[in-house]
Amino acid sequence: MKKTVIVKTGHTIPSLLAGGEDFEDWIIATSGFDSEQFATVSVFSGDRLPELDDCAALIVTGSPAYVTDLEPWSEATAGILRSALKRQLPVLGICYGHQLLAHCLGGRVDFHPRGREIGTVPINLSAAGTEDPLLGSLPRVFPAQVSHSQTVLKLPPEAVLLAGNGFEPHHAFRVGTNAWGLQFHPEFSARITRAYIEERRQQLVSEGLDPEGLLEQVGPTPESAHLLGRFMELVKETVQN
Repeated sequence: MKKTVIVKTGHTIPSLLAGGEDFEDWIIATSGFDSEQFATVSVFSGDRLPELDDCAALIVTGSPAYVTDLEPWSEATAGILRSALKRQLPVLGICYGHQLLAHCLGGRVDFHPRGREIGTVPINLSAAGTEDPLLGSLPRVFPAQVSHSQTVLKLPPEAVLLAGNGFEPHHAFRVGTNAWGLQFHPEFSARITRAYIEERRQQLVSEGLDPEGLLEQVGPTPESAHLLGRFMELVKETVQN
């Protein structure tokens, strides 16, 4: 059975990692699909991906790393993503994965000019987003969990903008018919987002942000969490076809 490969580009924050949980655990649990349908490959640790012909899809995780550091493992993964897109393999990039997907196709990634976005925020679908196979079932405005300092400043030429907000105009895009980038974290719960804010409390204060205010605004985000299950349904349809 071909599996959806979770391309792991880094670990979560130490406080959550110490509890035995990480990006791949949340992705699998939130998807609602059986764990046997997934395989995790830690590319940042030197693990090699299986042959693309043996993969049902790729999900690229978030990371504490920066795409702009151009680490060899990251650039190699960017090349693999380009190959996956040529084969029309379903791809979902989350946060770092979203930025890497844009980077590999000629988009521009760098630090956000307004700094960090963290917490639970409203996101607006574009007109294209309302008709998108992945995001189209969401409300026109939906809440999502975010934690990022870098951003896609310029989308790749062939990208279709699907969602954004006043702070982050490029929260979601699609390339072709079955590759998506999501700057927000559909796999994050309110508990996880609170842990990120607490972990970075002092840093947030130094950046002029209000940790207490951010914590008060954290809430559930079932709409965006739905996207992982929806992506897996699209993967299933692709494999059957």
